[in-house]
Amino acid sequence: MAPLSDNPADKDRYICIYPAYVNSKKTLAEGRRIPSEKAVENPTCVEIRDVLIAAGANILVENSMYPREWNRDVTFRGRVRVQMKQEDGTLCSDKFATRRDVMMYVAEMIPKLKTRSQKGGGADSGSQQGETGKKSKKKRK
Repeated sequence: MAPLSDNPADKDRYICIYPAYVNSKKTLAEGRRIPSEKAVENPTCVEIRDVLIAAGANILVENSMYPREWNRDVTFRGRVRVQMKQEDGTLCSDKFATRRDVMMYVAEMIPKLKTRSQKGGGADSGSQQGETGKKSKKKRK
């Protein structure tokens, strides 16, 4: 393995953001890194990417698993790498001074995505009703 370069613009120096970092369903032990009341319910790598591209951040998307993620499903795969500093060491964006700033911004903006607002209300309540209906039918038998 090659040593980490000193150039902050090198792709190896980009910070990693896994969906688990901003997932309100996760505990701190499971990898959440921001307060649960500010976190988002089950964010995806695609949603994080969309929010950061809209913010003008320089990002890379990688298809790798978060080590603490026990679910190997495709929806939980992926991480987004974000460039924090330019070659001369200055910040790329004043909004993102720290990795925590990036995570808080992502958690704030994901609920505002159009894909979230369309899916959010109807799909969640419908799936919950369907599950409870199935459960009660099983109990009656």
